[in-house]
Amino acid sequence: MTSPIHAYIPLADAIARLFFPHVEVVLHDLETGSIAHIANSYSKRRPGDASLTDDGIGADADADIIGPYAKRNWDGRRLKSITCVLKGTDGKAIGLFCINQDIETFAALGDQLKALVALPDAAPATSPLMAGDWRETINNAIGEHLSSRSTTLAGLTSGDIDDLLMLLEARGIFEIRKAVPHVAEILRLSRATIYNRLSAARSRAQASGDTE
Repeated sequence: MTSPIHAYIPLADAIARLFFPHVEVVLHDLETGSIAHIANSYSKRRPGDASLTDDGIGADADADIIGPYAKRNWDGRRLKSITCVLKGTDGKAIGLFCINQDIETFAALGDQLKALVALPDAAPATSPLMAGDWRETINNAIGEHLSSRSTTLAGLTSGDIDDLLMLLEARGIFEIRKAVPHVAEILRLSRATIYNRLSAARSRAQASGDTE
């Protein structure tokens, strides 16, 4: 049986085509808890992947539009996102229509201007309806680390990668199921390499502690 949110697929494709390549549009089916459709996917998600939204999202019948809010892509690029809650005839939420705009190029220019005038712009908090995505947690942690060092993934040295892995471990990231494969994909390393480097970094940290 076709889900009623499939009627929004042409609209999703039209928006993604109009703003290509800077916009990704994702349709979440709340009944199945999965992605029903994704246009111009640059977040490495596919139709059928788990939506990873809060289980209680359907209870918020008053929400119509969520955002705009800030997100991070898997590669650390900054996104500006907005979500429309799709509702059935009974007023119950049945889906999410999410638009993610890659603003990294424009944001970099904005960052320079803000630094010149020293007027920080606080990003709005993500709605609780969009919480619960472990990939978003990892992306944010890596993005913040890159920003703090004014570097990119390509600019990370071997030592920087070890520091990043230890930071992720300290935040409990690797206790999340499937976190290692996701981090490995982002860093373009094998899972075995991630485990080996973590083990070596732990040993160095322990040896350093023992000598103090």
